[in-house]
Amino acid sequence: MDSLPAVAAALSQIAPRLRRIRENRGVSLAELSRVTGISKSTLSRLESEQRKPSLELLLPIAAALAVPLDDIVPAPHVHREQARSSGRHFVPLSRHQGEPRAYKMTIPEGEHEPLVRTHTGYAWLYVLSGRLRVLLGDHDLVLGAGEVAEFDTRTPHWFGSTGRGEVEVLSLYGRRGERIRVRARPSIRSRSARSAGRLPL
Repeated sequence: MDSLPAVAAALSQIAPRLRRIRENRGVSLAELSRVTGISKSTLSRLESEQRKPSLELLLPIAAALAVPLDDIVPAPHVHREQARSSGRHFVPLSRHQGEPRAYKMTIPEGEHEPLVRTHTGYAWLYVLSGRLRVLLGDHDLVLGAGEVAEFDTRTPHWFGSTGRGEVEVLSLYGRRGERIRVRARPSIRSRSARSAGRLPL
C-alpha cells in the first residue's frame, strides 16, 4: 500500500510529459492522430489529464513520436522505510514480510568497538564498500568489498567498522536459521576460505 502514492505521482506526470515531447517534436495533435489512429479528442483529453493513460494508447503514441515508453511513463519512486540503530543506518530491501529479511546497512567509522553477542538465527553479509571487521567465535577477520561472511548467530559474533572509514553491507538474516542456498559449486580456494567463516565471491 505504501507504493500507491508513488504510482499516483508517476501517473500524474504522464500528461505533461506527453505534451512536452509532442511539442518538442513539432507534431500537432491532428498529425499524431493521423499516424496513431487515435482520435484528436482522445489525445487532447490524455494531455489534459481528462483521460486515464493506458498501454493501448501510450504504446502507439511512443512509437509515433519515436521515444522510449520510459520517456513518457516515469518509474514510480517508492520510498523505503529507513531506520537507525546504534549509529548504523538500515534500509529494508525485502518486499515480503517473511524471512529471511534483506537490508542494506551503512556502518559508520566510529562503530568499531566490539560487543560480542549470541542469538537464534542465521546471517549472511556481503561487503559493498569499505572494510568490515567480523568477530566470529575464535576468528577475527577483516573483509573487503566483494567478500562474504555467513554464520549461525548462536556462535558468539560481532561485526563493524575497522575504525578506518564507514562500511556498506548487504545483510540477510533469518531468526529461524534459514541458510543461504548457493547453487554454484565453490572453488577449492572458496571452500577453504569458507571454512574460516570467509567466502570471497
